[in-house]
Amino acid sequence: MPGTALTFTIHADGRSYEETLLIRTAVIAGWTGRDKVALEKHIVELEALGVPRPASTPIYYRVGASRLTTAGAIECVGGDSSGEVEFVIVAAEGRYFLGVGSDHTDRKVETYNITVSKQVCDKPVAAELWALDEVAGHWDDLILRSYAVIDGKKELYQEGTVAAMLPPADILAGYGAPFGNGAVMYCGTLAAHGGIRPAERFEFELVDPVLGRTLRHGYDVTTLPIAG
Repeated sequence: MPGTALTFTIHADGRSYEETLLIRTAVIAGWTGRDKVALEKHIVELEALGVPRPASTPIYYRVGASRLTTAGAIECVGGDSSGEVEFVIVAAEGRYFLGVGSDHTDRKVETYNITVSKQVCDKPVAAELWALDEVAGHWDDLILRSYAVIDGKKELYQEGTVAAMLPPADILAGYGAPFGNGAVMYCGTLAAHGGIRPAERFEFELVDPVLGRTLRHGYDVTTLPIAG
């Protein structure tokens, strides 16, 4: 079975250690909003770009595990792609870990086939993870935030708590398929300030204000020409 090896620094049980994980299953969970008003706002936001409403919420898209990357740059064909910050669940060592990633998506392709749009762009993820059970007691306090660098200017792109999305257990339960060691799930995003738009660089973070720590990552976007 194909897979991709990613090396993470894992923070768990009072220690930090480096581990290379073989990722065999990658899932993008969409429209996971807990707040139905905010969920509708994001759906309308995408409809403005020509993206049809989802058949159900949440909805789960499989993507190739090879699309996951901890690199600091990705390449995309054309100038219609953009990132969005999401909390990420990683199954490894018989337990769940929490990370943060960007579901970078080709918005033009998304208007006619969402599943394909999820597959055509790499999916950046931060190279650090926390034990999920260590944040369970203050889950709703965690903050997602992203920035877009557009024309050389860094702008706040998204910001809000994970309380905007369903809790991890509910999202995983809705998947309806095995989710064991080597599986990764991106778990939904927030509406973008000023609307969805491309950027030459995207930065994102997951902040734990209770334990005073942050997971973060950033990546440059190189646009490849469309020859025909």
